[in-house]
Amino acid sequence: MRALRDPDQVMRLHRLGAAHATRLSFLRVLLRGLQEGGWQADRPLWEVDGKGVGRAVYRVQGQGQCYSLVCFAHDLPDDQRSDRVIAEAWDTTFALVDGEASAADLTRLEANVPLQEAGRVSDRELILSRANRSVRLWEHVVEALSQGAQPDPARLDEVGYLMRTTAVYGSGKFGAADHATLAGRSLMDGPFRAEMLTVWLIRAFVADLVDHIAAARNPTRAVRLNADSRNSLGIGNATGLGMAPFLVNHPLLLNAWITARETALAQVLSLSDASPEKVDIFASVTAEARAQIEGWIPSQPEQQQTQDLLRRDATRLTRHLAAFDWSQRNPWAALWHWAEDSLSIHGQEWLISLLLEPHGDVVDALAAQMGADEISPMRIDGQMSCGALLDHLRAGYGWALGPDYTRPDQCAQFWYVSQAKLEPRLGLRHEEPGAELEQPLDVGRDVAALAVRLENAPADRRVADFLQDHPAQRRAVRRVQMTRTAAYAELRDNLIGDDMTPIDMLRCKLAFFGATRFDPRSDRWVRITLFQGAPYPEALIPAEPLRESLRA
Repeated sequence: MRALRDPDQVMRLHRLGAAHATRLSFLRVLLRGLQEGGWQADRPLWEVDGKGVGRAVYRVQGQGQCYSLVCFAHDLPDDQRSDRVIAEAWDTTFALVDGEASAADLTRLEANVPLQEAGRVSDRELILSRANRSVRLWEHVVEALSQGAQPDPARLDEVGYLMRTTAVYGSGKFGAADHATLAGRSLMDGPFRAEMLTVWLIRAFVADLVDHIAAARNPTRAVRLNADSRNSLGIGNATGLGMAPFLVNHPLLLNAWITARETALAQVLSLSDASPEKVDIFASVTAEARAQIEGWIPSQPEQQQTQDLLRRDATRLTRHLAAFDWSQRNPWAALWHWAEDSLSIHGQEWLISLLLEPHGDVVDALAAQMGADEISPMRIDGQMSCGALLDHLRAGYGWALGPDYTRPDQCAQFWYVSQAKLEPRLGLRHEEPGAELEQPLDVGRDVAALAVRLENAPADRRVADFLQDHPAQRRAVRRVQMTRTAAYAELRDNLIGDDMTPIDMLRCKLAFFGATRFDPRSDRWVRITLFQGAPYPEALIPAEPLRESLRA
């Protein structure tokens, strides 16, 4: 297999911020696993009135497991609808239960889940979530269906979702089960599988809810969303700075994700030939992806410039493929080498998603390697010498040693948690108060300070003894040691410099989720869509068809 791309190339924010969803994205892995594992789905409970208020349960079962999404729908006045974490009311609230949801569970959850952070759930719950209706689209769809017509496809395409989640909480929050609960379980033991399952089931609930309200509004004329309309709708999400620190705080998990993707790319580029079947798949997905690029118009001028650049690259790729010799040896590598010389970073990262698509037989197994042990490496190796630690620091953190962090432009920003909003925020160090509340996300500056201390320490001195004199360096020492065998663990840029744009961090993580339709509203928050075009639960082929096994 050919060598993986250099981390100094891959882990730069401007390239990570050009990432696209791939076969290894978590929602794709989940959907494949559900199908391959023979999972079944049904809706055992539907108690919703004509105004869309009530509760429902969606259930999936397979491989000896059962998960139930308990849904609560509310009649929320428009003036109370907010995407903020500090909101106190939502159109819909949800909990993913580990197993069957009993009548007692429903009573308990109904008293807590609509409160979200103000309530508490138990260790039988895996995920807590909520979502709001799209003000731009919801009423249009309900009214069209109630009059016996399908909604305007152009308006569906413009928005892409009927509801957007404002949080999908897991991993022990508010009393829910820790992620370790899912360890060893087929399909679910992987990054964000429970979260993706929750969002997928929320999508089914939303489609059913809009049908139900339309039918209640006009029982004699109403129709359901047809297949094309349903498939065109995903679940939206508005994500801001709250997501960005994750990539810094989970370096070994980030390394696992990037390593899997880079290994997949290297394996595809190492293939000696391209079968006609693979070429046909590649041509099909490329044409489909180009159509999506041509049809997507972001709302912000800056993003439109990026989209124009990607459109130009898509045109160049199409022209190149028209005369491309697929019979040559290592054709995939030849195509990639051309892209490195001819396409922008945005076009190159887009091409990666296309190159992986025909090669599930090569790529898909790598999804099992995208988790990470984040506990064992936390112990500092005190027996290591200061000289060895400094050697590794210089080899892996050259990017951190370049900036002069005393210059105002190199320490212009600071991360903190807003007391009012309860979310991570960025402050301007030289213009705003609050730098004393700075969160420890300045990895480059920390490592650079460690390097200075190590250069003045005897090379044969033990790290344990060094830290007795310099306890403030423990975090940086742990970081450097933790990444000795994790080449892709660090974002190789100054995260407090004036040119750092957090939207790149958001896009990197969201691409691994499987997000599409990236629509940055600023350099600090973005709207995206999940599961657009994906199958619904009834595609799992339950023992009885989903819509015939429902309790109306």
